[in-house]
Amino acid sequence: MLFKTLFAGHERGGLIVMLAIVLMLLWVSIGNLAVPASSSWHVSTYTVTILGKFLTYALLAVSIDLIWGYAGILSLGHGAFFALGGYAMGMYLMREIGDRGQYGNPNLPDFMVFLNWHELPWYWYGFDHFWFAALMVLLVPGILAGLFGWLAFRSKVSGVYFAIITQALTYALMLAFFRNEMGFGGNNGLTDFKDILGFSITENSTRVGLFVASGIALILGYFIAQAIVRSRFGRVLVAIRDAEPRTRACGYPVAQYKLVVFVISAMLAAVAGALYVPQVGIINPGEFSPLSSIEAVAWVATGGRGSLFGPIIGAFAVNYSKTQLTTLAPDLWPFVLGGLFILVTVFLPKGLISLLGRRKKPVEESETMVINKAIKQETSVAADRKTEVL
Repeated sequence: MLFKTLFAGHERGGLIVMLAIVLMLLWVSIGNLAVPASSSWHVSTYTVTILGKFLTYALLAVSIDLIWGYAGILSLGHGAFFALGGYAMGMYLMREIGDRGQYGNPNLPDFMVFLNWHELPWYWYGFDHFWFAALMVLLVPGILAGLFGWLAFRSKVSGVYFAIITQALTYALMLAFFRNEMGFGGNNGLTDFKDILGFSITENSTRVGLFVASGIALILGYFIAQAIVRSRFGRVLVAIRDAEPRTRACGYPVAQYKLVVFVISAMLAAVAGALYVPQVGIINPGEFSPLSSIEAVAWVATGGRGSLFGPIIGAFAVNYSKTQLTTLAPDLWPFVLGGLFILVTVFLPKGLISLLGRRKKPVEESETMVINKAIKQETSVAADRKTEVL
């Protein structure tokens, strides 16, 4: 029964992408740990790190597609939740350094010693435990998304206005985290990590472990998102996306539906950020940049929103192109990204997945069915009440 629930209604393309990710996890892990470096089949640790980073980006793209592709909520500030998850993990990694820092202080990170701080801020307590940091990875972005979403959705803020205020949110957080007084490393952020869960963060086995953890997180995130969009809750989200006034008129609490999916999406983005930080070795306020959030939206649009697996393809395709181009001509990348977004919007409005063949359209059809069914139910209930009165 559980197997049917997980796989019912999944698109063939999504299952193919998930299978490809599993095969990639096996091939890269074996190629790095079991194949000698002298072999042409050996996978370098650098490649492992790059692919692990791409996997976290793909999870971020899935989180954005969950709200944009299915609920019609365009967020240009999801990079904020990604960064908050990264900072929560970074704080744990900083506490793990202990007295191995440059100044040898067992209680204070190096940047606090440099700034002449004499005691650890209260909000750093507990981050010497991994379970506490993992809990904060979910709670902090989730609470922020809950408060922000509650204020926005109850005021019926939507469309471009919601996109603008989410961009303002991430920009405000970026400015705040740049301040040394915040206690998060200021402009330099958190870095110089030594180990995670007792394992050296520079060891090949640890790198492969983080890579595999990122892949598993992406697969679980995809299935969670699929379970949501294929449920009755997901069908109502699609109804809200395509006909919000009619859905509200049918009696559905639109603001509550939006709030719940927004919080879930923020948590998925935060998990991606938490897995990103130990692999790249640093987290700084630059991750809050509005441009990062806009770029993540471009991944979703490039791959094909409203499919969940399309954004995964888009995240890999765009970031691979970025990696190659920034090596050759780093100044050209922003122009290439903008041009790519325009070309996809004009010539491939459904994204790269439209090149794979004509997709079914269960989303649009189910939306119409949901609204019509709800209207019929409301009409039937009203008729029954009228009969009882007579």
